[in-house]
Amino acid sequence: MLRVLLPVDGSENSDRAVKALIRQLPLFREVPEVHLMNVQHPFPGTVHRVQHLAEQAHREEGLRALASARKLLEDAGVRYTQYIGVGDVAGLIARYVKDNNIKQIAMGTRGRSAIVGLLLGSTTQKVVHLTDVPVLLVK
Repeated sequence: MLRVLLPVDGSENSDRAVKALIRQLPLFREVPEVHLMNVQHPFPGTVHRVQHLAEQAHREEGLRALASARKLLEDAGVRYTQYIGVGDVAGLIARYVKDNNIKQIAMGTRGRSAIVGLLLGSTTQKVVHLTDVPVLLVK
């Protein structure tokens, strides 16, 4: 079965990627297994005693970021699994792809100019570099 990863951050850009995947579903031989993913940036210097508070905050923020994509998929009748991670976004996406036998990634872009993207780099560029599966970029 085809497994597709949708890394989302709650932005309009990630919603466009979800909508693009939904529009393309009739083109697939079988409905793909959809994985929603949100990655939270870690808090600097989290103290062990309050680690549970940091984990709770990351989970709550991750659920907020996933809410729009979840609604779009549910409204379209698409089943999904979800994952919330904490760490380097591109690195966690690459590891998730490998660990879960993901065959395709669909993700939104920020729409920056090519020059700014080259100078600053982007999560999208890092994901393309770190993974060996097709990446559908939706602008």
